[in-house]
Formats: sequence, C-alpha cells, structure tokens
Amino acid sequence: MALLVRFVGLVILLATIVAASASFLYNQAEEADQAERVAAQFNMRLRDHVAILEGVRALYQSDAAASGPGIRSYLAALQPQVQAPGMEGIGIAAAMRAGDPAGVEARLRENYGQDIKVWGTTDQPVGFAVALVEPYTPRRQVALGFDMYGEPVRREAMRRAWQTGRPAASGIVHLAQERAAKVKQPGFLIYLPVYARGMASEAAAGTVATAPGFRPIEAFIYAPFRVNDMMKAVLGPQLGQINGLEIRAGAGPSAPVIFRHGKMGWDAQEQVLRIADRQWTMRISYGRLLERLGRPLGIFLFGLALALLATQLHRVQQRRVGEAQALAEEKARHAEDRELMIGEMAHRMKNAFARIGALARITLRESASLEEFENKFDGRMRALSDAKQMLVTGAVDSVELGQIVRRELELAGVSAEQLAAIAGPEVRLGDEGAQAISLALHEFVTNSIKYGALAGKGRLAVGWHRDGSDIELDWSETGLAETPHIESESFGTRFIRSMIERQLKGSWTRTAVDNSLAIVIRWPDNGTAT
Repeated sequence: MALLVRFVGLVILLATIVAASASFLYNQAEEADQAERVAAQFNMRLRDHVAILEGVRALYQSDAAASGPGIRSYLAALQPQVQAPGMEGIGIAAAMRAGDPAGVEARLRENYGQDIKVWGTTDQPVGFAVALVEPYTPRRQVALGFDMYGEPVRREAMRRAWQTGRPAASGIVHLAQERAAKVKQPGFLIYLPVYARGMASEAAAGTVATAPGFRPIEAFIYAPFRVNDMMKAVLGPQLGQINGLEIRAGAGPSAPVIFRHGKMGWDAQEQVLRIADRQWTMRISYGRLLERLGRPLGIFLFGLALALLATQLHRVQQRRVGEAQALAEEKARHAEDRELMIGEMAHRMKNAFARIGALARITLRESASLEEFENKFDGRMRALSDAKQMLVTGAVDSVELGQIVRRELELAGVSAEQLAAIAGPEVRLGDEGAQAISLALHEFVTNSIKYGALAGKGRLAVGWHRDGSDIELDWSETGLAETPHIESESFGTRFIRSMIERQLKGSWTRTAVDNSLAIVIRWPDNGTAT
C-alpha cells in the first residue's frame, strides 16, 4: 500500500510539472499570436491609408487643373476619416521655385477663397508648399502655405519618394497644424510623388521642380499622422485590454519611444510595424497575474491531491463493502417493485374484464340480432382500445382530450378541414377518464351517423373549455331533420352516464329543442382526470 501511494504521488508530481510547463508555453504562444494580430491590424490600416493616397494621386494626375475642387469632392464622397480613421488629413504640396511662390498662392486662393502666403524658411532651390489639406478644419488651416521642403526631416522623406516613386515616411516631426493644437503630439508624414507630364510651359512657369538625377515633379500627395490619435483609431477598445504597449520609431532599443501605454511587463512581445518604407518596433505586454501564480497554486493542489489520495486509499475497502450492501438492498427493492407491479396489473385486468363484461351485457340487451350486437360491441370495444392504445403508445400516464375527440371524428369520416377547426385548451385524462370519454364520444358519433349531423342531416360542432375549476365538453348538432327524442335512456346511455359520474366525478346534460341536440359533459379539472 505504501509503495502504491509513493508511485501515485510521483505520477501526480510529474503530471503537475508537465501541465505547468505546457500552460506557460501555451500562454506565451497565445500572447505572441495576439501581438502578431495587433501588428497585422496596424500594418493593414497603414496600407489602407497608402491606398487612399494612391487614389488621390491618380485623380490629380488625371486632371491637375481641377485638383482642388475635384479632390475635395472625391474625399467628401470617400470619407477616409470614417472608412479608415487615423489620418490627420490628405494634402497636396505643390512644386515651386525658391522665391517664386506666386503659383502656389494662386492655387491657395482658388481652393480656399482667401489670400494665404507661402511661409517657412528654406535654403533649397525648389520648394513644395501646402496648397490643399482636406478635410478642412481650423487647426489644419494653419498648415496651408507651409514649405515642407525647407525642413530637413520632411525633405529627406520627400527625396526618397521623389527618387523611388514609392511611398516614403518621414521621421518624427511636429506637424505644422500642431501650432494650433492645445495638446501637442508627435507626428509623421507619408509622401507620394506626382511626376511632371513633360509640359515645358509648366516648367517655365515654375510649377515643376527639377533636380540632378531626379525626374521632374509637380507635387507630392501626402498624409500627416498624429501618433497618439492614430494608435487609438487603429486599436480602439483593444487598447484597454493591453497591459503595456510601446512604439519605437525605428529598430532596436536605441530608437526613440513615440508612444507608450500602460506598464510594460517582463514578458513583452516584439513585433515589426511597416510605415511605408520605414520600420518601427512595437513591444506589447499582456499582464497575466493568474498565470504567474499558477505554479504556486499547482504545488498547493499537488499537496492537497496527495492528502486526498492517501485518505481515499484507506477508504477503498469500506467503500467496497458499502457498495456490496447497497447492491443487495437494491435487489430487494426490485423484488418488492415486481410484486407491486404484478398486483397492480392483476387489479387493472380485473377492472378491465368487469368493464368488458358490463359492456357485453348492456349491448346484448339493446341488440335485436347477433349482427347488431357484433357491430355495437365491436365499436364500444374499439373506443376502449383506442383510449388505452393512446396511453401505451405515448408511454405516458395520461392522454390529451383533443386527441380522443379528433380520433373518433376522423373514424366517422369528418374532413381534415373540420377537424382542424376543432379547438380547445389542453386537458389531460388518465386511463379511466380517457375510457369514459372515448365511450361517450363513440355513442355520440354512432347516434349522429344514424340519425343526426354526421348522416348529412345537419351541422355538428364540438368543443371544450375551462369553466372555473371544471372542464366542459360541448357536443352540438343543429339543423336536424327532426328534434331528437331523448325522454328515455337506453342501457348504453345509462352505462356511459354511470362511467362519467363514477370515473370522471362529473355529470352530463342533454337538451333537444327546435331540430337540435346539445350534450354537455362537465367534470372537475384536477390536472389529470383519472
């Protein structure tokens, strides 16, 4: 026994170590997968922004003369701030010669209906001043006329885009529109070049910039970004689920931190962000205190499991003895149940034979011939059999009243449409109650086929309802050829009345006036009439 306890304890210890290691590796892989999804979401949003810039560039190249109104209408319809939030706007930086801003200022006047001067210091032979920023806001208006090419960080990105023809991202800068912002944020820009279409008149007018080794260029399509606003727009509610997030504008720990949220943990995951032609680094941490406490909790559970195991081993023999005693008692109870079932079956068979004998005697008194006896007795036995069959087939101890009513009328040839019109609440009947109602309905149907509505001599209506604590079943035949004679009762009628009074604890009344017959059976609603 001691050896068994030690072996089981060793198995539990090994299983605990394996489970703790697997849990740690699983959590680590899950966090890495979540970080990868966040990075993919960010990269996909940046690609969406670049796609919008490329669309604006294509529109500008198709008709540079209508760049202002056309692009404003395009952006108003596209609504990039709704479809792909995160951008500060979309702008056009138009080319000009140094010291000759007249062309750009004319475009600013055309786009915004006011005199806006080109501003910003530069030592470059060419410049690119902001001629359009949309969607228009008072804060963004501050950037209009700004010569971006005079600022080294922006110029470096613009020259890369100019040289490659592909999107280029600037380093971290203070956006021109931040001058009007109450809370300033770090920002960056993405540029796309619009090359000149080779018109000498535009070059002469100073609207095309040239540089050694570069293609002539008309303008840059660009988008400014505020870092904090962009992160909130991209991540949304996910930001609240992240324990720590850090964005560095470059690769490696020496790159400057431009965004920080929460507190970084020791288990931070690192991902690469693609900002046009630049690479940023994202470190993301999901604080999981419960997983860190998992190993101590596992050790505690391990000791508890050993204690429970030792206790259970001492109780094994006692439990086996108890199970043997319980099995013997169960066998004894089964024997008692069989005796009860046999007694109940005998009692029910006795009642059934007594009921069948009574039906036979009453039917014999009413019959003038053997054929008439056979027909009547067969119908009454079928009514009893159908009621019993409904109980046996459904494997239940009660049957629904509507099922009995529709069964009898269906056998009498009542159409499906008429059967569907018969309605009433759900009323459950037990064995004897179902047999009493079945016999009564069988008598009603038989008489109606002979003399009444089911013989085509009137109209039949059947229904039932609850009246206080009672159930009331109504059988009504109207428009008959003559008023039925109900002054006397046959033996069968008296027998059925007796069954209703004895087995349902109910009563019935018959009324015949003006070529109509109304029969009402009423009994207490006890949930299931027996």
